[in-house]
Amino acid sequence: MQDRTDPDALLTPSEVAEMFRVNPKTVTRWARAGKISAIRTLGGHRRFRAIEIMRYLEQIESEQGL
Repeated sequence: MQDRTDPDALLTPSEVAEMFRVNPKTVTRWARAGKISAIRTLGGHRRFRAIEIMRYLEQIESEQGL
């Protein structure tokens, strides 16, 4: 597991799901729907840029007034 505070880090769907407290399948659906962008590895697995995930998390928290 990489350091999530590193803006260049690539996170797995499970790591992103843990940050949002959702199921990893939900993260995959968000990526398919275009809510968050994903990078595909050579093996076809999704990875997410930590900086983009942190921004999205901040956006959601500000919308919910947390």
